[in-house]
Amino acid sequence: MRTMFMTAALFAATSLSAAFAADLRMSWWGSDDRHVATQQALKICGAKFGHTIAPEFTGFQGHQEKIATQLAGRTEADIMQVNWPWLPLFTKNGDGFADLNQYKDIIDLSQWSKPDLDSGTVKGKLNGISVSTTGRVFMFNKTTYDKAGIQIPKTWEELIAAAPKMKEKLGKEYYPFEGAALDARLMVILRTTQKTGKDLIDPATNKVAWSEAELAEGLEFYKTLVDKGVIESWKQVAAGGNTPLHENQKWAKGQVAGTYQWDSTYGKIATPMEKGQELVPVKLLTIEGAKTDGVYRKPSMLFSISRNSKDPKAAAQVLNCLLNDPEAVKIMGATRGIPSSKAALDTLTKEGKIKPVQLEAYKRVMEPSSPGVSPLNEHPRVTEVFDTNFEAFAYGQQSSKEAATEIIAGINQALTGI
Repeated sequence: MRTMFMTAALFAATSLSAAFAADLRMSWWGSDDRHVATQQALKICGAKFGHTIAPEFTGFQGHQEKIATQLAGRTEADIMQVNWPWLPLFTKNGDGFADLNQYKDIIDLSQWSKPDLDSGTVKGKLNGISVSTTGRVFMFNKTTYDKAGIQIPKTWEELIAAAPKMKEKLGKEYYPFEGAALDARLMVILRTTQKTGKDLIDPATNKVAWSEAELAEGLEFYKTLVDKGVIESWKQVAAGGNTPLHENQKWAKGQVAGTYQWDSTYGKIATPMEKGQELVPVKLLTIEGAKTDGVYRKPSMLFSISRNSKDPKAAAQVLNCLLNDPEAVKIMGATRGIPSSKAALDTLTKEGKIKPVQLEAYKRVMEPSSPGVSPLNEHPRVTEVFDTNFEAFAYGQQSSKEAATEIIAGINQALTGI
């Protein structure tokens, strides 16, 4: 009799799965390891619910344009990997993607922190769930600092004071830090955020939150770092070919001994360092009277569900499986960075799939306070205006006041209507 009941129950479950089986599509960008892992995980998750999921994957180049075209034609995949700065472009009013709050009985949202959920929310609608969180972290070459007999700095003032000591001890070609282009922009944003307690963009108005004087002070601080020999000038970096840090021989040799980078790049920039050198992630440098730690923390990417999906509940089942199910999480590993989901992070930690130093860098991102970062900070129009005028200032073609005026006016104009 018991066997009959079990057989009947199995038949019922199988029929139920068959009745709700859905044909879905999922799109993402990434590298080969991510492609392989995601396809394997999709098979696991599909089998759990009786769904089939067709994979659509590419490199990052051109993926935004592909998604834009699909959204315009309503031909997008049911589940999409979405870059966080794309939210203002694709879902201005929160209706560009499905509201995942509608599927909270399927997706275990308790596995994400409130800031993580807020970062994917537009106009009260959860348009994307954070897959992983990343942020900027200070990393120093401990070996070089030890050779110079200098403690790794904890404040901006200590960093500035390190320059003459390091040059005297090791040579004029040594710099305790680096910063040009994007790194310099984010450094200015960090320090100005620490002083003002405000992010660059005010989310309530979509305008620059800083006054001209506040931004000009941040630009002047960059100039101080150059003048004091803490970092190479913009012109010096350009003359060297604007070489990426992981390809920079000065970095590899320890002559450039500090940086402010995404935590997820630790392995990339630590690997080319010459044998015997130690790179350590540390807490954010601080200033006296800071109103916030000012950490630049954001989702590295989101998973979203199409508002046009014919089977959004089935898509939600697969999404939850990919991000929370231990079996799928083990397969996905850290191919998209350290997971935002607490359950996934716990699974990978127990499995030993995240190196201790990666966890240390991640901790440096997650612990500090922040007023929150607007995705508009990375809008192409915003970065173009900022970098063009910042570079002109760095080359001495504009004063800090002129550059600040142009940056604020240009960004406010660029964001009009967004």
